[in-house]
Amino acid sequence: MSVASLVDKTILITGGTGFFGQRFVERLIKESGAKKIIVFSRDEYKQRIMQAQMTDPRLRFFIGDVRDKDRLTRAFFGVEMVVHAAALKQVPALEYNPFEAVATNILGTQNVINAAIDCGVEKLVFISTDKAVNPVNTYGATKMCAERLVISGNAYSAGRTKLSVVRYGNVVGSRGSILDIIAEQKKTGVVTLTHEEMTRFWITHDQGIDLVFLALSSMVGGETFIPKIPSMKIVDVINAIAPNCVRKIIGIRPGEKIHEVLITEEEARHGVEFEKYYLLFPLYDWWKNQDFIGGRKLPENFRYASDSNTEWLTADGLLRIVGVHSCGI
Repeated sequence: MSVASLVDKTILITGGTGFFGQRFVERLIKESGAKKIIVFSRDEYKQRIMQAQMTDPRLRFFIGDVRDKDRLTRAFFGVEMVVHAAALKQVPALEYNPFEAVATNILGTQNVINAAIDCGVEKLVFISTDKAVNPVNTYGATKMCAERLVISGNAYSAGRTKLSVVRYGNVVGSRGSILDIIAEQKKTGVVTLTHEEMTRFWITHDQGIDLVFLALSSMVGGETFIPKIPSMKIVDVINAIAPNCVRKIIGIRPGEKIHEVLITEEEARHGVEFEKYYLLFPLYDWWKNQDFIGGRKLPENFRYASDSNTEWLTADGLLRIVGVHSCGI
């Protein structure tokens, strides 16, 4: 991870008042040497809270929505790097509000791309999810489309604006996560479980931010960066956080998978492996960097899935990450 490339840069993050955005801004303030840090979001209350907590003179706050291209264009003026984290993310809610998911996650991303290219932004990194891979729900499908838009955006920018994707799994401790749900249900003595074999990838927010820093420092435009992270069974998560509770099996919810995938066999054909992450490159005529990537070519039939992962998170490891007092544990 390197932040040297961020020194004296103006950096904007969409969805900057969200879980990832706030912690990304904290790290930028502490480590990056950035000239200006712009928080772009539609939540004026959270912006006011952030302004009270973070008094660094380099911080700027823009109220706006990624659905509004004119506002994005105004906000991106003079910006050199954009991290696009704004999204609607709650799977059950988006199953019942799919038009809203499309408006923010797809059309909003298109607006971000166009504004970045029009304003001459140097680099744009899009935050994606394992649910974008072989999607079975509205959220995943919109994030898959957004990934494709970001990668294809390089064909329109003629190298002036470089656009890449960072894709990873569940963030430990994020708001509304399964850890929050289990901690709340723990108070009743009964914890619900959809499927006993269900697994998920897990990443800390610092690991996710490190990957974004890596992308910003090394991207040439068109790559997808995927971290090597552990998996854990949801039943083991419950046993770690609520060991004395009764488990109630409720069945798979709409739009839910038993296991998640970060790299498919088809994607692996144009992917390489590094010590701490994988890199996928696009199969387009404009991509000219295959010979300069480095890394080890992924083996035939390689698939990176939460159930066949070689690295697993233990109960003790999970508790160390979240802390014994966080999430009501």
